Amino acid sequence: MATYFVGDIQGCLDELLLLLEHVEFNREKDQLWLTGDLVARGPKSLETLRFVKSLGNAAVTILGNHDLHLLAVSQGISRVKEKDKTAPIFTAPDSEELLTWLRHQPLLAVHSEYDIVMTHAGISPQWNMATAIDCAREVESVLLSDKWVWLLENMYENYPDTWDVTLSGIDRYRYIINAFTRMRFCHLDGRLDMECKLPPQDINSDELVPWFELENRLPLSHKVIFGHWAALMGHDGNNVIALDTGCVWGEYMTMYRVDDGKYFTQKAIEQ
Repeated sequence: MATYFVGDIQGCLDELLLLLEHVEFNREKDQLWLTGDLVARGPKSLETLRFVKSLGNAAVTILGNHDLHLLAVSQGISRVKEKDKTAPIFTAPDSEELLTWLRHQPLLAVHSEYDIVMTHAGISPQWNMATAIDCAREVESVLLSDKWVWLLENMYENYPDTWDVTLSGIDRYRYIINAFTRMRFCHLDGRLDMECKLPPQDINSDELVPWFELENRLPLSHKVIFGHWAALMGHDGNNVIALDTGCVWGEYMTMYRVDDGKYFTQKAIEQ
């Protein structure tokens, strides 16, 4: 059995299938872990949802910001973004089945064999591992309750930007969602910055650092594998691995086989 992690798909299904063919992925014995954002700006968001769902227990996926936005659009809370190619999902005969399946996916997944956790954007530098897991399960339970539409209606804000155990209600849930699905940079005091999307080398300020490089970041017992930040073009260090390497932007898709630490890449196919 081999375990493969792959960065954001965003509807780039053809590149994913080529990678799986290259490594001779066997759904009967191998496992594919996906860092979220199955859908958005690639050409095959609908087909990607169908494929990942069809893998059953051979796939582990988590919710990214684009996945949550898709669920919000399905409830009339927001509109399809101009650059997204997700409209076919809403008119598909299996639309409700796919969206319900997606809503049941977690914000954080813990590997049972390796000391690895997977989230979409990372783990707040103000959390230890126990807090991160508890926070993920807390929001996941709301997404599976009759309050899930309310949660999606109220998640589109950048505050609060700092963690406090006394946070409650939507402020607490919003911080958790932002940390798991939107975080890139942090201020030196640990506050989340929700605005800057540049590569770290392009930052001219000493006030912002990647969340995983913050000096006072709480230590974690597990390595964190995440996606989301295409401008990083990958990262392996600081006890984290970043796998989004901008396939949807014409760069390439990256896959990591945890069993031997080997990387595989697939150049984006011109559409």
